[in-house]
Amino acid sequence: MTENNAVKQMIGKAFMDIADAIKTGQFGSRVKVGLTTLGSEHGVENLVKGAELASKSGENFDIVLIGPKVNTTLEIAEVNSEDEMHKKMEELLDSNYIQACVTMHYNFPIGVSTVGKVITPGMGREMFLATTTGTASAHRVEAMVKNALYGIITAKAMGIADPTVGILNLDGARQVERALKELNANGYKINFSESIRSDGGAVMRGNDLLAGSVDVMVQDTLTGNIMMKVFSSYTTGGSYEALGYGYGPGIGDGYDRTILILSRASGVPVVANAIKYAAKLAQGKLPEVAKTEFAKAKAAKLDEILKSLTKDTKKVQTDDEEVTAPAKEVVTGSISGIDIMDLEDAVKALWKAGIYAESGMGCTGPIVLVNEERIHQASEVLGKAGFVAKEGDVC
Repeated sequence: MTENNAVKQMIGKAFMDIADAIKTGQFGSRVKVGLTTLGSEHGVENLVKGAELASKSGENFDIVLIGPKVNTTLEIAEVNSEDEMHKKMEELLDSNYIQACVTMHYNFPIGVSTVGKVITPGMGREMFLATTTGTASAHRVEAMVKNALYGIITAKAMGIADPTVGILNLDGARQVERALKELNANGYKINFSESIRSDGGAVMRGNDLLAGSVDVMVQDTLTGNIMMKVFSSYTTGGSYEALGYGYGPGIGDGYDRTILILSRASGVPVVANAIKYAAKLAQGKLPEVAKTEFAKAKAAKLDEILKSLTKDTKKVQTDDEEVTAPAKEVVTGSISGIDIMDLEDAVKALWKAGIYAESGMGCTGPIVLVNEERIHQASEVLGKAGFVAKEGDVC
């Protein structure tokens, strides 16, 4: 009897979903997208207005605000601090109450970086910037190869079956191109684009950025971050990001939360677009797409290709002493100013001093995360060890 009731409920829900789709014109699964509302330079009201604008689009999603109580018809998960806000966000994501969330000032682990989405000024085309914040790898070329994969994953989750890919003409671009072409030859299909410049090729120029001549533009994360800021605020002078879809979802092998990043300078239009971007990624089942694409890339010898990029440039270890991590602690304090190449050494220096630490990526670059009560002690240890370190990570 119980089984029959369950079947009836499933059938009933299916008919209700069909009826809603016919009524609204929006087919596909309805999802919930969270938006954290603390931390904007433009205040809570700016984020709420962006959410309300997105909710009026008539698209197939609901919005849950995560932050202080405000006057709105949208659902609110009430919290009153940024730390509590991000904990609530993770809880709602992990319980699947929401399927994606848009937030600011969130620290991704090393290996995860975000794929932004912009509207190019030359032709008004949408283009994915891979990537815009976070760090895929401490090694520049390896990171850019991973960034290409992250961009492809995002584009496919957004419904582009065979996205075109170009590599911005930066240091290491030719090495990245060779690695991606080797991956392609091994069976992981990559649809390389051609530059609009007369000499063509998959290595893109500044003109290609403006024209949007590719679906996915591959670059190092710091360049992507700058490009994101320029594309989103070139009409406003920089203090208010008015265009585009934000810095996008964090992608990484084994990372299964759909968390999208906004800048603290993001204005109402960008907030609204970021929510719609998040909803489309949730409907496109981004974590599942990522899992599939990583499996295909690894079958095409991704790991071996990445190892070949770094084997000649690894630092010679002068200290073979094994360092064991102390007992794990909650790490909400951050120390910035340390070069990405020295980040893991800095963490080990703190472990050696009996301070539990983790590496991460903040708004301004690499950070070391420690317990807030140990932040002064940790800064002193790092200073004595020769690392240039400063407390905090201001966006």
